[in-house]
Amino acid sequence: MKGLIVYILLILSGLQLQAAVVLPNIFAHHMVLQREQPVPIFGTAAPAETITVSFQNQQVQTRADASGKWKVLLRPMKANSIGQTLCISGENTIALQDVLVGEVWLCSGQSNMEYQMRKIAKEKAPLKGNYHPKQELKEAHNPNLRIFLVRRKFLAKPDGKYEGWALAQDSALSQFSAPAYFFGKKLQEELKVPVGIIAAAVSGSRIEPWFAEEYWNSSTYLKNIPKTGDPGKFYPLMIEPLAPYAIRGFIWYQGESNVFLQENLSYTYKMKALIENWRQLWHKPDMPFYFTQIAPFNYSLDEKGQVRMATTVLPEFREAQDLVLQLPHTARIVTTDLVDHVNDLHPNYKWEVGRRYALKALKYVYKKDVIADGPEFNSVTCKGNQVILKFNHAEGLKSADGKPLDLFEIAGDDGIFHPVSARIEHNRIVLSTTGHPKVRQVRFAWDEAAQPNLVNTAGLPAAPFRTVSPLKSIKL
Repeated sequence: MKGLIVYILLILSGLQLQAAVVLPNIFAHHMVLQREQPVPIFGTAAPAETITVSFQNQQVQTRADASGKWKVLLRPMKANSIGQTLCISGENTIALQDVLVGEVWLCSGQSNMEYQMRKIAKEKAPLKGNYHPKQELKEAHNPNLRIFLVRRKFLAKPDGKYEGWALAQDSALSQFSAPAYFFGKKLQEELKVPVGIIAAAVSGSRIEPWFAEEYWNSSTYLKNIPKTGDPGKFYPLMIEPLAPYAIRGFIWYQGESNVFLQENLSYTYKMKALIENWRQLWHKPDMPFYFTQIAPFNYSLDEKGQVRMATTVLPEFREAQDLVLQLPHTARIVTTDLVDHVNDLHPNYKWEVGRRYALKALKYVYKKDVIADGPEFNSVTCKGNQVILKFNHAEGLKSADGKPLDLFEIAGDDGIFHPVSARIEHNRIVLSTTGHPKVRQVRFAWDEAAQPNLVNTAGLPAAPFRTVSPLKSIKL
C-alpha cells in the first residue's frame, strides 16, 4: 500500500512538472530587456494553459499551443535603470527580480572573444599607450551593466533557477569575455542607460560551427565545396536558443583558426552565411554586425620555426573579411596596432578592442558624433614621380609614433614590390616613386606582422590594402 502511494505521488508530481510554466535559461533575475523594441517573452507550459505576463504597466495574456509553447510581446519600452519584477503566471508563477530595460548585444567568436577578464590582472603592462585596467576586475561595480555567459550546454534545457544573468562584477565578471565587457562598459558610460551583454564564444573554434548547416547548403558558393569544420555544431546549443530574446546587434571576433587553414574567399561566404542566418533567426535583416579584423601574428611559422605558409596569408584573409562590408549594417575594427609581440596569438589590449566596437555602435546605431573609423584607402593617382593616395576617414592623418610613415610598397610590370617613402600632404599620402617609372600596384601593411604607424586624428589605425586584388570584382 505504501509503495502504491509513493507511485501515485510520483505520477502527480510528474504531471505538475509537465504543467509548470517554464522559461528558457536566457531569462533570469538581473537581466536587461531591450528598449524601444517589442520584447518577446516566451517559454513552455501545459497545452492550452493560460499564461499572463506582467511587467511595469503592461499585462499580456496568451495560451500555450498544442505543443506547450507560448510567446507574448511586450510593447516597446523606454530605458529604465530601476529594477522591476517580471511576473509570468500560469499554473505556477515565476517572478524575476531586478529586471532593467536598456541595450542588449550578443558577442561571439573564438578565443580572443572568450578571453576572460581574470587574465587582465595577470598580464604585463602593455608597451603602447598609458592605459592598463589591471584592477578593473576588483573595481568593477556598475549596477547598470549586466552580463550573461553562454556555456555550451547551459541553454539546452531550462533548469528553473533563472540565475544566468549577473551584475558585471566579482566571480561572474572574472569568467566573462574581456572585449565584450569593455564594449558594454563604454556603451553604458556614453548612453547612460542599462546595458546587457551576452557572450557566446568557444576557444579554438572555426566559423563553421556557428551557423546552421542549412545556410551552407543554400549558399551558391559553399554548396559546391566540401563541408569541413563541423558546420552547425555550436549553433543549436549556443545561438539558436537565445532567439527571439530581443537584442540590438552582434559583435564577432573570430578567424584565427581559419587563417591557419589559409582561407580567403571561402571564409567570406561562410561569414555571409552566418550573418544572414543570425539576422533571419531574429527576423531582423538590418541588425548591426560588427567584426574584428584579425591582429598581427606569425602564422607563417610553425612551432619549430619552419615556414608553413606565406606571410601574406593574413592580409589576404583580412581582405576576404572586408568583402562582407558590402552587406548593409556591417562594420569592422582594425587591430594592427594592438599587439606587443607578433608571436602572441592572444594579445592584450582587449579594453581597446571593446572600445572600438563601442565606437562603431555609438556612431552607426546610436548616431553619436564620434570618429569610429580609421583611414581606409579610396583611390590612387600617379603623377610624375609621385603616387597620391586618397583615404576615407582621413581627418588629421599623422604618424602614431612620430616616425616616418612605413610599410608602403609599390610594384611595376614585374609584380615585385619595393618599399617607398611616404609623406602626408593635405590629408593625403604621397609616395615617392623615383627610380620606379611605371607603378602598377600599391600595397600597404601587406604582411602578417605589419604594425603600421599611419593613424587619423582619433588615433585609429589605417586599414591594410592593396590596389590590385583578385577579389576586387566579387559582389556578394
